Amino acid sequence: MTFKNKVAVVTGAAQGIGAAVAIQLAQGGASVALIDLQLAEQTEVSIQKAGGKAKAWQVDVAQSAAIAQAITLIEAELGPIDILVNVAGILRPSSILEMTDDNWDATFSVNAGGVFRLSRAVAQRMVPRKTGTIITVGSNAASVPRLQMAAYAASKAAATQFTRCLALELAPHGIRCNIVSPGSTDTAMQRDLWTSPDSEQAVIRGSLENYRLGIPLGRIADPADIAAAVCFLASDAAQQITMHDLRVDGGATLDA
Repeated sequence: MTFKNKVAVVTGAAQGIGAAVAIQLAQGGASVALIDLQLAEQTEVSIQKAGGKAKAWQVDVAQSAAIAQAITLIEAELGPIDILVNVAGILRPSSILEMTDDNWDATFSVNAGGVFRLSRAVAQRMVPRKTGTIITVGSNAASVPRLQMAAYAASKAAATQFTRCLALELAPHGIRCNIVSPGSTDTAMQRDLWTSPDSEQAVIRGSLENYRLGIPLGRIADPADIAAAVCFLASDAAQQITMHDLRVDGGATLDA
């Protein structure tokens, strides 16, 4: 997969899946704009040390004005955007009965609202050019109920369906939109949920009392596994694929 002469924007690029996506796109030849609430300096340095081109922008994806300004600067400095990958997300576990309005609103503002705001800003520029691809990193939790994760699961379901609707609207303009839905992946967000040295294996085994299946392939995903799926959908190898939700979870949801 090659992305030579392509410009890509990746949100949530400071760490985890976002950083892995940015690095793989840069390895393929793309110039990558790194968007995150915290400045993605480490990802920027990693890409540049490897001979790639990247620049970090500190942007809150919950703020439309900040996004519009960043997109204008990115296109002025790197060129027209060819690829957008929405990765930025937050997880604030809570039972529904104890969930605060602030946690619900913040989760939707980033996980669904951020996808909407970035996609709208970039698509407005892609449409006149009649080319581009947008990929949203969702979650397999969007299709399977999870205890303590109602806001996260609902926000990811919203982002998934939004991206499908976006794909339908943009298809006449030659713009493809797809979703990659990871399962448990070795990121800081995942490790924040672990409570003991056995936590990783517990995730792999699953939990009957928590109504959660294990992972048939027997391993937690690496961020690079998710990035590889994103890069496939961003590449010309997927030129006939749009509105698709690619599950990358080791079979954990039995493709439900």
